[in-house]
Amino acid sequence: MSRRHAAMSFILITVLLDMLGIGVIIPVLPKLVTSLHGGDLSSGSAVFGWFVASYALLQFLFSPIIGNLSDAYGRRPIILVSLLGAGLDYALLAWAPTLEWLFIGRVIAGITGANITAANAYIADVSPPEQRARNFGLIGACFGVGFILGPALGGLVAGYGLRAPFVVAAGLTLLNTLYGFFVLPESLAKEQRRPFDWKGANPLSSLQALRKYPVVLGLTFTLLLDRIAHDVLPSTWVLYTTYRFQWTELDNGMALATIGVMFAVVQGGLTGKAVAKLGERLALLIGLTINATAFVLYGLATSGWMLYPIMVFMSFAGIAGPSLQSLVTRRVPADEQGALQGALTGVQSMAAVVGPLLATQLFGYFTSDAAPMKVPGAAFLAGAVIVVAAALVAVRASREEKTPSAAPAAEAA
Repeated sequence: MSRRHAAMSFILITVLLDMLGIGVIIPVLPKLVTSLHGGDLSSGSAVFGWFVASYALLQFLFSPIIGNLSDAYGRRPIILVSLLGAGLDYALLAWAPTLEWLFIGRVIAGITGANITAANAYIADVSPPEQRARNFGLIGACFGVGFILGPALGGLVAGYGLRAPFVVAAGLTLLNTLYGFFVLPESLAKEQRRPFDWKGANPLSSLQALRKYPVVLGLTFTLLLDRIAHDVLPSTWVLYTTYRFQWTELDNGMALATIGVMFAVVQGGLTGKAVAKLGERLALLIGLTINATAFVLYGLATSGWMLYPIMVFMSFAGIAGPSLQSLVTRRVPADEQGALQGALTGVQSMAAVVGPLLATQLFGYFTSDAAPMKVPGAAFLAGAVIVVAAALVAVRASREEKTPSAAPAAEAA
């Protein structure tokens, strides 16, 4: 195997293990947090929300910093140090004696999880132009596979204890670090490096770019609302199913893996055909409608088996995201797409902070004795309301805005 192929394999394995490590702990982290908090699921859910939000916030803050560090010192050392930190962090999480230590571990995990920025830069360095799209597609595939396998593996390993998935994640990540130390060459020549840029490392600078694109602000607000609602699912799923249906870690791991498989099937095989037949605007609105309906069904489900047909139904909402992305990108010139994508990533990162906090607070309150009535699915019902709001914004934004290419065509006519 050539060094280039070995390097590509390593980067793909790294991304796969990043998602695998995240997925492995999803079925057990809520229960571990609540057990260290005192064992009460309702009060512990609010604390768990901060765990989820802190990870997303640190990843948002440190992604541009790690990207700039890799521009200044090379990709190899940044990737390997991040991996080593992630592996040691999983070990810390496996033996964290208190909630405070567990929180420190999640903060470190958010920082080291930002290594996807350096991994993407590595792919750009080593990929010939004609293979770049293909290689980035492989990165996306590794994300999907990791999220499918991770929860299933975590659910299985959790049979040996709540800490066992962290031990597995630590072992896999540290082995990959050792493998990378021997096979990963540097991809960025010294003459191509540049000094660390504090301005470029500002995570809010990408969000400021949205001021240049007032034509897409309505659709961007749709994206923000949709992503806030989306984060209800991963942040409260285990809390909800444990409280309402007494599901085990294995039950949740298999269910989350099923969700991953269904979304992969829809986005990989059906989205293109659906958008081609329906058009971007209609596909977006149908996807959002399915999403809102599924959230209501999740929130009102009375038996655990009902969640599986709802999963299948909700997977068809996967046509909304690509349709929205396409509508947004068609309204921005080709030479500004990079800045736009950076801004949209920033919007989604901020949603990943707000969504879990909102969802876990709602779950905690409406399952506590302080609530006027017990509504375990309150977070899902709130998610449905948010998606409806997103759809209403999308209706207006997509109807009133014209693409830059459409206007000249009308004038020419």
